[in-house]
Amino acid sequence: MKSQEFLETKVKGPVRAVSCGTLIDGRGGKPVKDAVVLIHGNRITRVGARGSLKAPPGAEAVDCSRYTVMPGMMDLHIHTAMYNCMTFHNHRVAQFETMPHLQQMYALFHAQNCFDMGFTTLRDLGMNGPYGLLVNEMCAVRDAINAGIVEGPRMLIAGFTTMTGSHLELIQPRAMYRWGFNTADGPWELRKLARKNMLAGCDVIKTCASGGGGTDKEEPDIRNMTQEELDAVVDEAHALHKHAAVHCFTTSAQRMALRAGADTIEHMVFNDDETIELIRKSGTPVTPTLAHRTDHAIQLRREHGTADFVLRKMKYLQPFCFETFRKMYQAGVKIAMGTDMGFEPDMGSNAAELEIYVKLGMKPMDAILTTTRNAAQALKQEQDLGTIEAGKLADLIAVDGDPLKNIRCLQEKKNIKVVMKEGRIHADRRPGKSKNVVNVKPGDWKIIDYL
Repeated sequence: MKSQEFLETKVKGPVRAVSCGTLIDGRGGKPVKDAVVLIHGNRITRVGARGSLKAPPGAEAVDCSRYTVMPGMMDLHIHTAMYNCMTFHNHRVAQFETMPHLQQMYALFHAQNCFDMGFTTLRDLGMNGPYGLLVNEMCAVRDAINAGIVEGPRMLIAGFTTMTGSHLELIQPRAMYRWGFNTADGPWELRKLARKNMLAGCDVIKTCASGGGGTDKEEPDIRNMTQEELDAVVDEAHALHKHAAVHCFTTSAQRMALRAGADTIEHMVFNDDETIELIRKSGTPVTPTLAHRTDHAIQLRREHGTADFVLRKMKYLQPFCFETFRKMYQAGVKIAMGTDMGFEPDMGSNAAELEIYVKLGMKPMDAILTTTRNAAQALKQEQDLGTIEAGKLADLIAVDGDPLKNIRCLQEKKNIKVVMKEGRIHADRRPGKSKNVVNVKPGDWKIIDYL
């Protein structure tokens, strides 16, 4: 029995046939015109040209023949529990006025906005606040989505596992009262914090090897932990079959992450040729997070209460980030899309990251691969995600436009006609359809710290 036929006999659930005007399957090859994607239950069973592939009797027809069909997009560096400018006027006020229970609801809302825009997978890289780490709350959001209680993207949740006074702790004010066991020092105490986070259910351990750009009075080249400490954190994650994502602004931090065996390097800021070559040879994926560095993002921060010191630092770092992206791309470093979206820009505008890549010289197809195939490989879930081919989970979107000619078409909600996750249509804006994940229009909601 052929493997595809075997797959069809094993998979249960409805049968759907998605007709595609153009199919970008996420593997990097030439787009296919007039393709058909057959789906049984939650998995793709066959992909082929319309003339050579017949849908089985009774299959539900999903007509996307006017659109470009591509894999669901992924953002591998996002903070949905951040006090985002969509729902708060001033993040400094919001973090003290908002209890974790309510912030959890906003995190779900932020994730759903991304889902509505074609992002079927999010790797949420953590958050903290006056009431501690939000690992329990964020794992509950993930679990509610997985249980089918609410609609939302596939979510992988990270727990901050960092030293006292790290960059990730300084997202909060220095004078803020620290509640609970949120930071640690020394390899064994950090192992305990990692274990605590994984006991809470996190999928990823997020740690920090250098300073950063979005905090008050902390320079990027400040070392955030010793090599022994970083080794312990990464080892503890791997011991429990979890991944470790390491925040790295500097070349020394990048090298520390490589030595520790990090699964992903977060951010592209400073570089040197030797370190870039080490990253390329290692095959370790890097998430650029450039949307976080744009003038638009800086202006949004200005409007929402960010200190001038931070704004000046963000502007200073901007050209280094863009230069490092160009050099890493040209060197052949594996790039997986991540935005660092939190305070800015608005949740759901994730695809603007891809436009930045193209403006910096990346080929449009390569930009699409960063948010599909490359992202799946970075998550080590390429057996299920990232491409449209037999055996994969049926995560796909239909786009009114050609992102290979105009990558901006992915940024307009009206262009994202269908969002499908695991064979189920969650958003459908084709003619005659009006299904959305989020029905409130941007700006219609009340700003929480105005109440």
